[in-house]
Amino acid sequence: MKNPAVAAALLAAMSVSLISTAQADKLDDIIDSGKLRCAVTLDFPPMGSRDEKNVPVGFDVDYCNDLAKVLGVTAEIVETPFPDRIPALVSGRADIIVASTSDTLERAKTVAMSVPYFAFSMVVLTRDNTSINSYEDLKGKPVGNTSGTFEAIALEKDQKKWGSGSFRAYQTQNDTILAVAQGHIDASVVTNTVAAATIKSGKYKGLKVAGNAPYVIDYVALAAKRNEYGLINYLNLFVNQQVRTGRYAELYEKWVGGKPVDLTVPGVYR
Repeated sequence: MKNPAVAAALLAAMSVSLISTAQADKLDDIIDSGKLRCAVTLDFPPMGSRDEKNVPVGFDVDYCNDLAKVLGVTAEIVETPFPDRIPALVSGRADIIVASTSDTLERAKTVAMSVPYFAFSMVVLTRDNTSINSYEDLKGKPVGNTSGTFEAIALEKDQKKWGSGSFRAYQTQNDTILAVAQGHIDASVVTNTVAAATIKSGKYKGLKVAGNAPYVIDYVALAAKRNEYGLINYLNLFVNQQVRTGRYAELYEKWVGGKPVDLTVPGVYR
């Protein structure tokens, strides 16, 4: 039989090891590494894009930089198309997602979602030479959207319900807008921010907003791996602090303009 004192010492050592393992968290890893890798979509202005010097800019880029600053680390923007956001996180190519990701229950089965840090309304984007002047006018028309986005899922669902027209999925937001501009599809549904930025840019001629899409407000969240409780708790507090300090309003004015969208859900939480 083993010496009771030795056995007790071994048990104590194993317990300490197990506790240390259980307490280890991605938040500690990020701080220790000195780097925060944010998955950001850079074809989604004004949330994420590149300036004339090819430098990442936008609301989401600034948000990542703000988070890195309070953590005392350097931000690294990992350019990530919409369909690759969750794979980038799960595979370890990014530490968190800061890419206007809708906080759906389906996504929450795979990753942990923070409280909302931004909210979008949806509008119809079409050309001046179409007969589309409202969402109802999309019935029977060829439409499309960016694969994996909230608005793509909603639009394709309605198109199937209508039983007419066609739906095409595109890899990037730019591809979707180009498809509308070139007449490959007649219209798409995009966020109010994308529509405003696209028309303001003058890059695509003859585009217009044809009213609102009857979708619920699209609340978007930061995301981390589902088991990273310390990190997700920190992200929740960070979002709260961004609003309390006025930084959310400052970034909204800088990139979108006007009064910030309320991040609370009436009758649910405030």
